[in-house]
Amino acid sequence: MFRKYMLPLLALAGVLFAIWTVVQGNKPPVVAMPVTQPARAPFASYVAGAAIVEARTENISIGTPVGNIVTDVYVQVGDHVKKSDPLFRLRDIVTAATLDVRKSAVVAAQAQVTAAQSKVAAARAKLDKLRAMPRPEDVPPAEARVAEARASLADAKNQLRYWEDVTDKRAISQEELDRRRWAVRVSETKLVAAEAELSQLKAGAWKADITIAEADIRSAESDVATAQTAVAQAEAAVKETDAEIERRTIRAPVDATVLQVKVRVGEYAMTGVLATPLMVLGNIDTLVARVDVDENDAWRLSPDSPAVAAVRGNPSLKTQLKFLRVEPYIIPKRSLTGDSTERVDTRVLQVLYTFDPKSVPVRVGQQMDVFIEAPPVSAETRPASTHPVEGAKQ
Repeated sequence: MFRKYMLPLLALAGVLFAIWTVVQGNKPPVVAMPVTQPARAPFASYVAGAAIVEARTENISIGTPVGNIVTDVYVQVGDHVKKSDPLFRLRDIVTAATLDVRKSAVVAAQAQVTAAQSKVAAARAKLDKLRAMPRPEDVPPAEARVAEARASLADAKNQLRYWEDVTDKRAISQEELDRRRWAVRVSETKLVAAEAELSQLKAGAWKADITIAEADIRSAESDVATAQTAVAQAEAAVKETDAEIERRTIRAPVDATVLQVKVRVGEYAMTGVLATPLMVLGNIDTLVARVDVDENDAWRLSPDSPAVAAVRGNPSLKTQLKFLRVEPYIIPKRSLTGDSTERVDTRVLQVLYTFDPKSVPVRVGQQMDVFIEAPPVSAETRPASTHPVEGAKQ
């Protein structure tokens, strides 16, 4: 009995269950309602694109010219900085003691320059004195000494002639007569010496003395040049040290707001292009929407066309965009929306628009939906082919 009735009933139940499973599986899935309704274009004909919000200066990734340990971080996210304000500092390789030693070397070299310049001044004064000889006030005394020697000689000759004219030789001794004669010779010698001194004085400085004085000046000037070279080298060493220390202080390149800080005290800051920048700065007084427009729609764009951006998550929040520029280089599309019909092998034209950050509550890095008014696509306006080879074939 069991086999006769139960087995067929079980088989029938299995068939019915299979039929029910197939029927249930063929029912269309229930479409999940979106959290928010997608943004709608305010234009009858338009070009749409996803946009990334950027700073007016674009997002500036801050790096470091040298790698080292971070010792100080001077800013936080949201801080407003001016150009050349310090952002963070790295550990110094060159110590302050080295800088002090090099500054002392500059002072010592400058003292050598001063001493050498004093030697040059003394040598020039000596040369000027030699070239100015004789001084006008030195000539009259020398001429007076010559006149005195002549008068003495004339007096001695007169006295000798007087004694020689005495007829009675017993009135003067031979010794006295010889003394008078020697007095004449002494007076003659004194006159010759006085005249020689006067001639030497009027002749001026000796040429050899001038040559020696000029050589002294050249030697002193050479010492000055050597000392000045030492000063320049010492000052260059100080500037090099200052520059080396300054390189360890990373400063803001422009007036901007700190958007991101990924460096901490004690961490090692690496050089080069990093996947995560040490800091990101940008001027957010005016924001920029970088719109990716499909290359197939690029020909429909016009700089004068109005454009509107909507906030994702709340399409009722919209703002008018102002055209800034078009970056003419077409790039591969990187920002994907997740749409199942979206092409991932397409290239996009990037169009930049500016807008007031107070008009909508958005932040740098946020995505927005942008609609740009464009002429409708018709048979007359549609290009023959989007591929240059296909267009050539047609």
